[in-house]
Amino acid sequence: MPETPPNDDEFADLFSKLPTPRSAAPSSGAPGGSETRASDRPRAEEPPAVPPSRRAAREAAAAGAATSPVANVPAAAEPPADLAASAPPVSARRGEPAGPVAAADAAGEGAVDAPERREEPPSEHHQLAALFQAEEHAERERVKQHDRDRRKSRIAGWVIFGVILAIVGGIAGGGFYVWNTYEDKIRSFMGWEEPKDYEDGIAEGDATVTIVSGDTGSTISTTLFQAGVTKTDGAFYDYLIKTGQNPTFQPGVYALKQKMSSAAALKALEDPASRRENTAQLPEGLTMESTLTRLADGTGIPLADLQAAAADPSQYGVAATTLEGWLFPATYTFDPGTSAQQVIKTLVDRTVSSLDAAGVPVDQRERILTVASIIQREARFTADFYKVSRVIENRLDPDNEETHGLLQMDSTAQYGYNEINKGTASSSAEALANDNPWNTYLHPGLPVGPIANPGDLAIDAAMHPADGPWLYFVTVNLETGETVFSTTYAEHEKAVAQWQQWCAANASDDC
Repeated sequence: MPETPPNDDEFADLFSKLPTPRSAAPSSGAPGGSETRASDRPRAEEPPAVPPSRRAAREAAAAGAATSPVANVPAAAEPPADLAASAPPVSARRGEPAGPVAAADAAGEGAVDAPERREEPPSEHHQLAALFQAEEHAERERVKQHDRDRRKSRIAGWVIFGVILAIVGGIAGGGFYVWNTYEDKIRSFMGWEEPKDYEDGIAEGDATVTIVSGDTGSTISTTLFQAGVTKTDGAFYDYLIKTGQNPTFQPGVYALKQKMSSAAALKALEDPASRRENTAQLPEGLTMESTLTRLADGTGIPLADLQAAAADPSQYGVAATTLEGWLFPATYTFDPGTSAQQVIKTLVDRTVSSLDAAGVPVDQRERILTVASIIQREARFTADFYKVSRVIENRLDPDNEETHGLLQMDSTAQYGYNEINKGTASSSAEALANDNPWNTYLHPGLPVGPIANPGDLAIDAAMHPADGPWLYFVTVNLETGETVFSTTYAEHEKAVAQWQQWCAANASDDC
């Protein structure tokens, strides 16, 4: 025979090590104790010991799966009849006996025990299938583990991302709060402070500034800032301190420029040519007392003459006990030689003109001026005038269970106690307890008359209050004028706490 050809791939050794199918085991138990030996049966041609190639191995495995060991015996090699008759029947499963032999019953003899059942080893096909199934199972497990690891990695990544966002957001929020609260101190420490004063040579536009008797460098510094002359509230006063100057300022109205340096503003105030003769500048919210003082300073008319001219409101057609609220705020220039009575009449006539323009009925003039004067003193922003007007009307309702008709306005209590010109937003305990006709903490309804001179916008707001349920308001930032309106006392208390916090952090004379 020719020699076995060499293997054509690396899997040949693997197949060569797999066991080959065993031949059918000999069975005994024929009558008379006869045996059928394996040597007496025809033998099938044995397969080569080593599969010659991968293809041949696959074909051999397929052939093993399709036929049983008994089927491998060639049909031509049938056993002798006597042996075939005495052999037990073979089952379809890998040559196992079908059961106990029944030949003894036919011969009249006792039955013979069936041959002992033997387990056949798995074929090459089953071993290959098990091998590949194990590899596939391991691969599926690796894929599942990889997917689980990827899901865990994604979850961990999102968690880390969220933590980073929270940290960055906290740092940003904290930095924003610190900057807003301590901006001036941070700028001062880092040397980032902006100049407090304008530079020379950039002045533009016109500005009118009034200096009244008793003004000091500090109050004039504020007046200049409010008129847009200087850059900051304390710029002019700081300049006087730095240069060691203590000039004497003459009361009157001065024509200046906007965006002036403190040095240029001081020079203009000391120049007689800047002073406007017979001119008085009267801002909104002044009391009658302050108005008469400014008129005297601007016109040169003695203050006593002006006070005497304003003592009798009836000569100007006013049905009130005083002219409080009737001296309209504006800038006036009078001809030389104008009398005190003529000055007062000019101001009263201007108020009547404003009332008529707003559509105020004659019999409602005093009431509207009273409401408008409270609006003028209480509101910091002109945009809040109409909401403050609504608060006043809501609180005046006697059926309101929270107010019972009490206005409880600080400005009215301060006016009645003669501390309204002190410039503070809060009232003293003495003012709140003093029993006078203007103390709306003790007496329901409106006070007996106006508390200041209102302007056109306040008069219009008194006639047309905004719609809303508000009963309280408080200015929480006296520098910006931010005001919080509330409908309940609990909400109002929170806003008052904001105002107190602002006052604690800011050195303001208004607190």
